[in-house]
Amino acid sequence: MLKQNLQFKLSQKLSPQQIQLMKLIQLPTQAFEQRLKQELEENPALDSGKEEQENEFDDDFDNTQDDYNDDSETINSEDINVDEYLSDDEIPDYRTQANNYSSDDEEKTMPYAAGTSFTQHLISQLNTFRLTDEERDIAEFLVGSVDESGYIRRSTPDIMDDLAFTQNVYTSEELINKVFNIVHQLDPSGVGARNLQECLSIQLHRKEKAADIVLATQIIDDAFDQFTKKHYQKLLHKFDISEDQLKDAIEEIERLNPKPGGSYSGNNRIVEHVVPDFAIRITDGELDLTLNGRNAPELHVSREYNEMLKGYKDTTDKSRSQKDAVSFIKQKLDAAKWFIEAIKQRQQTLFLTMSAIMHYQKEYFLTGDERNLKPMILKDIADEINMDVSTVSRVANSKYVDTPYGTKLIKEFFSESMKNDQGEDVSTREIKMILGTVIDEEDKRKPLTDENLAGILKQKGYPIARRTVAKYREQLDVPVARLRKKI
Repeated sequence: MLKQNLQFKLSQKLSPQQIQLMKLIQLPTQAFEQRLKQELEENPALDSGKEEQENEFDDDFDNTQDDYNDDSETINSEDINVDEYLSDDEIPDYRTQANNYSSDDEEKTMPYAAGTSFTQHLISQLNTFRLTDEERDIAEFLVGSVDESGYIRRSTPDIMDDLAFTQNVYTSEELINKVFNIVHQLDPSGVGARNLQECLSIQLHRKEKAADIVLATQIIDDAFDQFTKKHYQKLLHKFDISEDQLKDAIEEIERLNPKPGGSYSGNNRIVEHVVPDFAIRITDGELDLTLNGRNAPELHVSREYNEMLKGYKDTTDKSRSQKDAVSFIKQKLDAAKWFIEAIKQRQQTLFLTMSAIMHYQKEYFLTGDERNLKPMILKDIADEINMDVSTVSRVANSKYVDTPYGTKLIKEFFSESMKNDQGEDVSTREIKMILGTVIDEEDKRKPLTDENLAGILKQKGYPIARRTVAKYREQLDVPVARLRKKI
């Protein structure tokens, strides 16, 4: 049976322009430059760089239109008011504003070092060994399987299957293990290991056989589990040695490289260069905030496209192809004008957000002391600048600021608050910093447990629970007390 009812529904939708603006705000400087380059390539009505004075528009046309539709409907060329595009009643906003940045302010190209990749470096070393064709195929496959840390994290049976399916090489596990021993002779020492224990063992076996080296090798080969868990009493009893001997052996182990691949300067990993989006300087005791000039490009609407519209207006007999062309031109002009306006809004949003953060954390930026960081959440800044929390989040999560104390990710300035014993709000970052200091100063022969740390923090005026201490300790990447123990 059919029923008829009436429902009221309130919904909110973002326009395509609003969505694109949010995406632009989220982009860091380098990604923004790529997005700008893409837009310039896709929209011929958008030009970059300074306009020359001789390119000023004639009195009867101008390149602005404040209102434009974002509908996907077909544009009727008869409905286009060309005079709105070609009139010179007022000068466009973006032509009257200066961004106060010189083209020489910043270097816009990033040099990259050329060199041999890590894999190529290893393969070149294989040429010093006498290998059969089959052994060379296996060796090159193994070298190609080395990850950026220098490990081959695959079992021998899996490697044997991969050789058969991908290289058409049918071999045995014995031969693969034999070639593994050859790969283990390559530099840097420890490369090609299948786990940390093997990596350390390879490095120790290539050292001179001094007493402490021999003991360190025995510990890694025969008591690796006890060593990783720092069961020092078991090691003393197992090898019948003194504490000084064990200490010397552990020092030798600590000198080894757990990631041999990372030590090669020509590694083929992509190095990410952080480009600060803002810069904060202290001038006469006051904070000065500037936006990176690469976030303030010089854009304008193409003069040629405006001249095309002018030519269409002067044409008396308009053909169908000309009408289609003017519809296309209007779409491109609308897109170019909106993109210029979006860039302007992006600059304003970035500067306004960072300015609010800078003034909120003024004491920190003047001193550089992290203990002066005030508790601050996204909503605090959103309320300050009258914007949505999601907008502030997009700025904070992807932008960097150059300060007198180094380049910082903006989201690092945000932290929750806790009450101290005097009822004052303190930043959780301040508590973590004090916790890290206490752990650094502890007696490593008898490290402090989480319960002991909670008691010390309470004495210092920060009454927090043991479970909270454990959480902060893990966030600081500090192991439990037993794993911090030293002889």
